[in-house]
Amino acid sequence: MPSVTVPSVTVIDHPLVQHKLTIMRQVETHTQDFRRLLKEIAMLLAYEVTRDLPLKYESIETPLTQMQAPMLAADKKMVIVSILRAGQGLLDGMIELIPTAKVGHIGLYREPSTLTAVEYYLKLPVDVEQRDMLVVDPMLATGNSAVAAVDRLKEANPASIKFVCLLAAPEGIQHFHEQHPDVPIFTAAIDERLDDHGYIVPGLGDAGDRLYGTR
Repeated sequence: MPSVTVPSVTVIDHPLVQHKLTIMRQVETHTQDFRRLLKEIAMLLAYEVTRDLPLKYESIETPLTQMQAPMLAADKKMVIVSILRAGQGLLDGMIELIPTAKVGHIGLYREPSTLTAVEYYLKLPVDVEQRDMLVVDPMLATGNSAVAAVDRLKEANPASIKFVCLLAAPEGIQHFHEQHPDVPIFTAAIDERLDDHGYIVPGLGDAGDRLYGTR
């Protein structure tokens, strides 16, 4: 089995994902390696998240004969929405695997004292309505940013939404599914808890800072 599933949460426990994640967690991992590993894991996550994409059959010709061969259904092009700024690390890897996907961005920052999400930017493709949407952000900590993002994105009326992250905290999963029980979560790991500052423990630190070398 490639993954372990509990209600509405899929933990992608492929050995390559877990190995790369362990290296990312290590404090001595440099920015360039952290960035590369996140991109590689994103491709592996995308592979699992898109297992249910619909196929159609087309007539093609091989060097030996004609056949009916499976192709992705053209009317099911996806939209990947990155929660800025750290979501870009997952987006870059997923676009490598799904180059036809359209891309949106939503900018949110966490207010330090209340940990609430504050929106400062939103840009979506014009034809996002009734398309399948992947929302990506490396960390599902308190869940406030993820909830705020999905609140806004549902206004665009996509056909479906999946939330994809690298790490999740139990508190974030609970809060997210209290608000959006219809949106499944895909993650590489569920960690122990949040600390008093809203960071995932054991975690890997601030994903944005480690991705861009800003701390």
